[in-house]
Amino acid sequence: MGKQLFRSSIFILFLFSSNSVFSQGKVSGLIKAGPGDATKLTQAYLNPLFKGLGIGLNSGWNNTAESKNTARFEFRFGLTGALIPQEDKFFDVTKIGLSNHIRPANNSSPLAPTMAGNKTSAPQLDVFDDNNQKIESFTLPQGQNLPLIPAPQLQGTVGLPNGIDITLRAVPKVSLGNDFGSLSMLGAGIKLEILPLIIGKTLDKISPVDIAVAVGFSQLNYQLPLDVRAPEGSVPKDAEQNQDFNNQMIDAKFSGINAELILSKKLLFFTPFISAGYNTSQTNAKLKGNYPIVTGATGFVGQRTYTTFTNPVDINQNDVSGFRGNIGFQLNIAVLRIYSSYTVGDYNAFNFGLGVGLGK
Repeated sequence: MGKQLFRSSIFILFLFSSNSVFSQGKVSGLIKAGPGDATKLTQAYLNPLFKGLGIGLNSGWNNTAESKNTARFEFRFGLTGALIPQEDKFFDVTKIGLSNHIRPANNSSPLAPTMAGNKTSAPQLDVFDDNNQKIESFTLPQGQNLPLIPAPQLQGTVGLPNGIDITLRAVPKVSLGNDFGSLSMLGAGIKLEILPLIIGKTLDKISPVDIAVAVGFSQLNYQLPLDVRAPEGSVPKDAEQNQDFNNQMIDAKFSGINAELILSKKLLFFTPFISAGYNTSQTNAKLKGNYPIVTGATGFVGQRTYTTFTNPVDINQNDVSGFRGNIGFQLNIAVLRIYSSYTVGDYNAFNFGLGVGLGK
């Protein structure tokens, strides 16, 4: 299961580091827009990733309302695929609040692919200084033609007295090299089976359903070192510009909270379930360090000058906030557990998991 998790994590990091905006080439291109505009372009381009990861973090916590007996446990690996709707595969660069310093080179083609969009030509944007002089131009990144955003879950659950389950999610910090950065994850959840507390364990045995309430929180941390240098032929705007560009990195945190009411009933080794609840997710992604950005030109030859901006991109936003419903099943075959479910919410999603467990 650890190897599967590793491969799934690599795939997620690929979304950041290969041809996406979070790669060396795309970062050096995108920040030409300046801090404010670069933040808005990054938010628009990575919108499906932020939502998809948030939904994945909130998925796969529970597949039954029945709590485990005291000291019984299971370990599982799950994978969620958040399906990306067509409307989130493109955005209009003229409608995301860019400043007057950034303009499409071709006003008749303002639509750009998000990272989930098609691998087609993206619009070119021109950058102008305060004197309305064109000083830079760059092409927005292409889409990756993604139908879904995957997110892995690795968790362990143990039963406590009084119908309580405690679940922990954890991936220690894994370094994947300079091209892929590092990844870690931490989360915790609790589930309480309700009927035994209300009607007692004896009557609960003949109840047509098991009912539980559950809540879970998880956070995915991602870091990637960068090396963005001053554009060729440019010089500092003045002597006050910091020229130390060795501290650059992407630092991103994705967190989610999921609360739900679960109904299920075990039928021999097969347990169907439905659940309904509310989930939220947040993204906090930053470009840390000093970055040289061309902001003007000087002299008779129009030599470009750059200004050094510290921590130029800071995204702090809510990605998902709303109700969701799930339907699925859990299959117990000796110590083997098989899980599957489908979610309806901000993004529809499917989840599949395998696990091993001891006892009820």
